[in-house]
Amino acid sequence: MQDETGRTVRIPLSVRRVVSLAPSLTETLYALGLQDILVGDTDFCDYPEDARKKHKVGGAKNPNLEEVAALHPDLVLVTKELNRLETVTALEQMGIPAYATNPNTVEEVVSSTERLAEVLGSPASGANLAAQLERRLADLKQRLTGVRPKRVLFVVWSEPLISTGQHTFVADALRHAGAESIVESRQDWPQVSLEEVVHLQPDYLVFASSHSEAVAQDVDTLAKRPGWESLGAVKQRKFVVISDAVNRPAPRIVSAIEDLARQLHPEVFASAPNAAQPNSQSPEQREEVCACAR
Repeated sequence: MQDETGRTVRIPLSVRRVVSLAPSLTETLYALGLQDILVGDTDFCDYPEDARKKHKVGGAKNPNLEEVAALHPDLVLVTKELNRLETVTALEQMGIPAYATNPNTVEEVVSSTERLAEVLGSPASGANLAAQLERRLADLKQRLTGVRPKRVLFVVWSEPLISTGQHTFVADALRHAGAESIVESRQDWPQVSLEEVVHLQPDYLVFASSHSEAVAQDVDTLAKRPGWESLGAVKQRKFVVISDAVNRPAPRIVSAIEDLARQLHPEVFASAPNAAQPNSQSPEQREEVCACAR
């Protein structure tokens, strides 16, 4: 069969042992209830908590292929955005099939999840999960109909200032939440100038983190840096912290979208029950953070 990059992959009739080389794929397996076939994953696979207990095979960019082979997987799961083609080629030379996903929008995250379930021999779980996610997204779309999107700066990194381009699944997630990025770059993770941001004056700063208290401290620190005090969103402390799940193309991204929408547009949720809430490094680690979070 073909994977999401168009490669032909020979999938075993029965997939009983899987190694995941991306945190998003590990999350997806758990969301599908297929965690029992997951025999190994990366050092960055940290959600849910049980994923930390799986056998680790190194980083996503440079996994230890001997460790992977020692786990005797029927299939290795990779993503086009995160993993290297050299890794896939090496696995194939070792006789280990690798299936790649490549979702670039929120809708593609949902369809990719459903297709992965089919690949792993559990189509019903994929169809059920996809239907649930689609219902939640449809409800959110209905609520936000006619609502003016908030102009936001999504802060991936503050020094240097890195945001998201217009063609990433993160930017698409912002749009689903009733927000639009002020950054018009076609690059996926562009470095932007503070002067440009001050000129554009976003309504809100959006941060993705599992530690909202730390972000509040970061905003206080930003307010003291030259130039940042010129941002209305900083002076008025108009910032939003959502789950770092938004950085991963996995089913949990829908919860992050719902959370962001509630914080940016509380008026459309005034009569709705509260939804359950989902759960700094060096410059050298930055690419791995932006990528390996996924």
